[in-house]
Amino acid sequence: MDRTLFEVPGLGLTVTLWKVIGYFGVAVFGSRWLVQVFATHKAKKVTMPRLFWYMSLTGSLCLISYFIWGKNDSVGILSNLFPATIAFYNLITDIRHAKVQKAEAQEIGE
Repeated sequence: MDRTLFEVPGLGLTVTLWKVIGYFGVAVFGSRWLVQVFATHKAKKVTMPRLFWYMSLTGSLCLISYFIWGKNDSVGILSNLFPATIAFYNLITDIRHAKVQKAEAQEIGE
């Protein structure tokens, strides 16, 4: 995965599969804010949709993978462990909350 896929002339940029995974992680992690802004605009109040947490976790895991196997950079690993942990916690909390609400709604409907 460290094999050069292509080089960008003039920039001295060498792209490997690990860099593609890293770029993907950065793109997903950064674009999650567009999802959040869209959800907030639509709801007319601050909203953190579940997709935000999925994107946070996906982006963080891609970046952690890149920093472990592609770059071997402890600073990058540590800087992405905390956001991944928080995203995982919030995602699990949101899923549990939705299950409780669904069960409560079914009890009321019966």
